[in-house]
Amino acid sequence: MDSTAPVPAATRIAVVGSANMDVVATAPTLPRPGETVLGSDFVMVSGGKGANQAVAAVRAGASCAFLGAIGSDAFGVTLRARITAAGVDTGHLRVVYGASGVALIMVSADGENAILVTPGANGAFTGLTEAELACVRAADVLVAQLEIPVETVTEAALAARAAGTRVVLNAAPARSVPADLLDAVDLLVVNETEAQTLTGRGREAPEALLDLVPRAVLTLGGQGAWYGERDGVAVHVPAVRVDVVDSTAAGDAFTAALAVAWGEGRDLVDAVHWAAAAGAACVRRLGASVSLPHRADIDALYAPPA
Repeated sequence: MDSTAPVPAATRIAVVGSANMDVVATAPTLPRPGETVLGSDFVMVSGGKGANQAVAAVRAGASCAFLGAIGSDAFGVTLRARITAAGVDTGHLRVVYGASGVALIMVSADGENAILVTPGANGAFTGLTEAELACVRAADVLVAQLEIPVETVTEAALAARAAGTRVVLNAAPARSVPADLLDAVDLLVVNETEAQTLTGRGREAPEALLDLVPRAVLTLGGQGAWYGERDGVAVHVPAVRVDVVDSTAAGDAFTAALAVAWGEGRDLVDAVHWAAAAGAACVRRLGASVSLPHRADIDALYAPPA
């Protein structure tokens, strides 16, 4: 499919996941345990893997509804306003009494990061309502991660599977995933750490992932990504070379673009190439949600499969 073709109006993404306030500081190097490092820049931006992927999906050209929870604090008010302003449907975004989720992010001069997340309201996002389940069923693609209770992710995935909605699971952060959730997944997206957590295996993880799900993408940072299917398809997609400023949201940009491209009807190998361009476009700016690329940014770096 031509990457610059108009986006089909029916492309609908539902994202079930987390919303956090990201507190981001940069420094020449990341501190070691017990070490104090003098930093430089500091920003506070909306984040959370769920909210990031919802915003990224909209910027990539889809319509998107976000299902999650924010706190009753000032961070929650800001999060809703910023996610809504990005064009995401927040009609199903719950407000839970107490603190919103917060991510403390340190970024080094070479773009590496260390992240500590306190779930806050995200941990209370359980028991999907009928309206929330209807939103999932109406989508072309459901995108989910693991920063909210896995029971909620499983409930959403099973509802999607029953309705014929494709399920994309970004199994991050690394944690065990129940078999009934994996059985409902159409496409799994993981990095090397997450793959090893799921499979218990090291270098053989790419093939082992296909014992769990029918299709999988293993992201490899600067080494690109591996895509495989149970029918034997196995493709390495090289990384797009750019100057790295902050890699925090690269995985979210990649996952969202992959879901959007698949929802638009692209071949999945081509979709992974487009997603790689989205990840590369993302790392060129500091901050999570503010660095998520627009469709034109992705197209500018996209190179179709040879």
